[in-house]
Amino acid sequence: MAREPQQRGNRRDRDEAPEFADRLVAINRVSKTVKGGKRFGFAALVVVGDQKGRVGFGKGKAKEVPEAIRKATEQAKRQMIRVPLREGRTLHHDIEGRHGAGKVVMRTAPTGTGIIAGGPMRAVFEMLGVQDVVAKSIGSQNPYNMIRATMDGLKKEASPRSVAQRRGKKVADILPKRDEAPKAEEAATEEA
Repeated sequence: MAREPQQRGNRRDRDEAPEFADRLVAINRVSKTVKGGKRFGFAALVVVGDQKGRVGFGKGKAKEVPEAIRKATEQAKRQMIRVPLREGRTLHHDIEGRHGAGKVVMRTAPTGTGIIAGGPMRAVFEMLGVQDVVAKSIGSQNPYNMIRATMDGLKKEASPRSVAQRRGKKVADILPKRDEAPKAEEAATEEA
């Protein structure tokens, strides 16, 4: 009887696998010195996402590379976060993320900009489904810290809907009026 739920669980894993894409960011060979010599193992860093606003990262260690990648992928699927995207292609506002000595700056971008970001950050944005973003890593170049700093920033991302709900206002009250912004600029230039 104990086997039936396990088989059902495996079937569910197979069904959910296609909806997630994963990207191997870093693989590291680590060694442990023992009495008879050195034992080698592998550490893998993987980013997983559905390319529709959900992303997660995981790390796994094992004696063989495929096993390390599998462990990292499973951990990443368990730690996924949802990030609100504007028009499904870019961030709602500019954000900064920090983790240890790693600091990243992420900025919204107009259509057609593409993903302008360094290695580990690029993997996070591709798995998230962002198409236009400008990002810069300042500080630590360690891929683990860069990804953690990126995830820290993405957790701070807030959509106009969530901000309006929190403040008890309408979305239209929070977003700047498109007609009034040019008129205000014209008035400022006329006065000068």
